[in-house]
Order: sequence, then structure tokens, then C-alpha cells
Amino acid sequence: MKAHSGHGATISLGYGEENSLSPCLVDGFQDLGSPETLQDEEQNTLARTPLKLSSVKAGGMMSFAIDSLGALWMWGNCPQQTDDGEFYIAATSAPLPVWDFHGHTVVKVACGNEHVVAAVSAGETYTGGDLVCYSWGNNNHGQLGLGDKESRSRPVLISEFGEGSSWEVYEIACGAWHTAVLTNKKSFDQDLESRCWTFGIGDNGQLGHGTTATICSPQPVDGLPTGSFLISLDCGLFHTAVVSSDGEVWCWGMERGLGLCPDASFSGMDAGDALYPIRVQSPETNGFKFLGPVQVACGAAHTVLVAGDGYRMWAWGRGRSGVLGRDQTTDSYTPCVVMWPPLDENFQEIHEDQGQASTSRANDGTNTELELKLSAASEELQFLRSKLTLMERYANILHISIFRKPMDERTLPRSLQESAVFDIRKEFENILDSSDTDELARLEMFYRSMLSGVKDKLLKRKVEVMVQECIVSLSAGRQTPREAGVVPLKIILFTSCSFGRLRRSF
Repeated sequence: MKAHSGHGATISLGYGEENSLSPCLVDGFQDLGSPETLQDEEQNTLARTPLKLSSVKAGGMMSFAIDSLGALWMWGNCPQQTDDGEFYIAATSAPLPVWDFHGHTVVKVACGNEHVVAAVSAGETYTGGDLVCYSWGNNNHGQLGLGDKESRSRPVLISEFGEGSSWEVYEIACGAWHTAVLTNKKSFDQDLESRCWTFGIGDNGQLGHGTTATICSPQPVDGLPTGSFLISLDCGLFHTAVVSSDGEVWCWGMERGLGLCPDASFSGMDAGDALYPIRVQSPETNGFKFLGPVQVACGAAHTVLVAGDGYRMWAWGRGRSGVLGRDQTTDSYTPCVVMWPPLDENFQEIHEDQGQASTSRANDGTNTELELKLSAASEELQFLRSKLTLMERYANILHISIFRKPMDERTLPRSLQESAVFDIRKEFENILDSSDTDELARLEMFYRSMLSGVKDKLLKRKVEVMVQECIVSLSAGRQTPREAGVVPLKIILFTSCSFGRLRRSF
């Protein structure tokens, strides 16, 4: 893994105490046994094998990495404790494992200036939807979400997101001194509900609770969409942003959620910090929905959104050093398109280069033929991309509806990943065999509810058909005035009896 480059704090680079202007290899990621097996450090080092890293994260003055086995590593200014158990921040120049999670799988990690939040599997392995949340580090603003302002040198479970909670964690993010968490409701009904929780310092509205108060325990953010799934989350120094599956982007915090920092204040008509979530307007649709949303990321004082199913980017906030990617250094209070070349432009550039290379040839129609082929290939690619996006959305919605969690490639059946043949009956049996009691109960409630809805709908339609047949048969004959008054009663009695027989037949 390559380290940071630049003039940052030297210890946080993970390979020594000198600054580096170019990337340097970070050593020390070796396969681990357990804390008790590290008596002979030299012998164990020789016996270990290098680990593959799956993700990295960097905070204010520290860095973290998750390896392929689900272990967490940290280096830089890391939380430590003295022999007396007192908290302090110590500089570590080489990656160290976080032994508290030994025997579990760390799936996600986020870090602020001096605090850390990790999403960890409740069991030994991650099976999807079984994450609990831990936090540790500096807690002077309640950013650990533990109900107080006492700092912790070792990970502590956040009770609101433990195994017994009614919420499943699936995304975490940290600002300088605040934390945000995305969760999915653990419920047996068919209604999908995701929610954003925040805690820590709120002096610039970065918690989104309508006040500037500091909050030491997780609280849900009101005002976010409830009918769509929240797919991405991130925090800047003083602002927070989330994206829904419908393409809505919500920001809150310093300077109307722009996070501009005091030295680049917004002086427009709506100047001031956003204490509640503000929906960001999309220049692309002249509304509030960005097409094909993928992910949102927050810098210290700016925000970047990946949309267009990965082929387009938008940025807004402070533009210093050109971080908005629009060939300018000025601030932008609304989303602007990042100069990321569209696919069609790439095709055009290729065509122009090939056209210049062939100017010495006779004009025999080769360029025209190439242009037609490139145009056809571009149209076909756009069509396939739209179909793939539609199928991905459908599959994700279906997966969430059944299993109550977003679709994750790591939880897909192995036969689907490795082969084009998929035996859905066999895979469903495997899912049932590997599910715990709670998961089986959840599936049972879902299918019972769905089956009950189907039965009721069939029952209603059969009753409607019987009533219609009665009306038709009666309208075909003649009735005396006395019979006319008796017929409706007969229809009602017939319908009631038939309804009861039909329900018993099911």
C-alpha cells in the first residue's frame, strides 16, 4: 500500500518520522495469529505471510487500513492508554493491529481529528446486515456517541447500534468533531426505512437537529426522505451530506451546508449555517434529483458527488487550490460539473487522432466508415449502460425488500459469482441453512405477509366475479315488484356465504 505524500504530519505516514514528497511503501502488514502468540516477535515475523489490504481511511493526524481478513490497523496519532488506564494520544510511526476486534471482521472504519468509529461484525465473519458500531478516541465534544464526554483509549460499543438494537448499521462517517451513521430498520414488515444519526459538536449545525448544541448520544436527523433508501454519507470538517437512491442530495452545517470555513464565507441572501438538512438543487434536471447517483464525498470545505452511474461528477463549496475540478479556484455555491470527459468526447478524440494519422491516405471513405462504427458503438454502449442501471436498481430494491439490507457483492451466492448457471432453489436452501433464528423469523414474516396479500386479492376478485354473475343473471329475467325487493338481500346472503366458503378453502 502506498502512503500519503506531501508535508503532513510525519508520523501519520506509517514508515518513519521524515516528511516525504513522493509515495513510499508502508511495510508491516503481516498475517497475525492472536495477541498471545506474539512472544517471539522475530520468529513470528518470519513465519507470517503478507496481507492484502481491502480499504484505507485517513483522519486529521492518523491513518487506518482494513486487511483482507477483516483486521484493523492504525498508525499516526492514535488513542492509547497509560499503565494506569488513562487516555492519551501517542505517535505511532508503523501500523499496529487493533486487537480488540480479534475474532471479528471489521467492515468499515471512519476517523475524525482524534476519534475513530468502526462497523464490526457481531460474529466472527460478516454475513451482511449483522454490523455493530464501536467508537474510541478523544470525546471532548461527545463525538463517540457514548452519552458522555469521557475519552476512550479502546473501542467501546455504541449501545444504540448494538446487537439488540432495532437498527442495522451500514455506513459511517466522521467530521472533525462529529459523527454520522446510516442505519436500516430491523423490521418484519415490508416497509423499508433507512435513517441518518448524528452526534458530537453541533456549533455550526453539522448535526442537522435544528440547534447548535453538542449532543453526546446518537439522534436521528429529521427532514430527510423516508420513502427512499439513503445510499451514501460523508462529513466535512463542519458539514454533513447524504444521498438517496432517488438522486436527492441533502447537506447541512456551516454556511448553508457548504462547509466553507470562516475564511470563505457565503454572503448571499440565505447566508448563515444550515441547522436542518437542505436539499441541493440539480442544474442537470432543474429540480432536486441528480441522475444515477453513486456516492458523495466531503472535503474540509467542499463536496463532490459522483452521478450519472459513475460517468459524471458535480462539485460545490470552497474552490481554493482547484479542488472543484472546473479549471478555476473560485468558490461555487451551487453544483458545477467537474471537467471529467464524457464517453462520447473520448470517442471523438480517438476519431480525431485516427483521422489526423490517415490524412496521407487517399480519401476512400475509411474515415466515414470509422465514424459510423464509433457512433454505433457509442449508442449501443449507452443503451447497455441504461439497461444495466435499471437492472441494478431493480435487483437492489428486490434484495432490500426480501433480506432487509442493501445488496452486497460479498454476500451474493458463490455459484452466481463464478458461473453463468444459477440454481435458485438450491441457493435458497443454502440461505435457509446458513440463516440464524432471527433471519429465518424475518423471512417467515415477509413471506407470510406477501402470501396473505395474494390470498386476499384473489378472494376479492372471486367475490367480484360472483356478484357480477348474479347481477347479469338477474338482469336477464323479469322481476315482480315484490321480487325486486328480495333480490338484493339474496345477493348479499349469497355473497357472504360464498366469501366464507372461499376463505375456508384457502
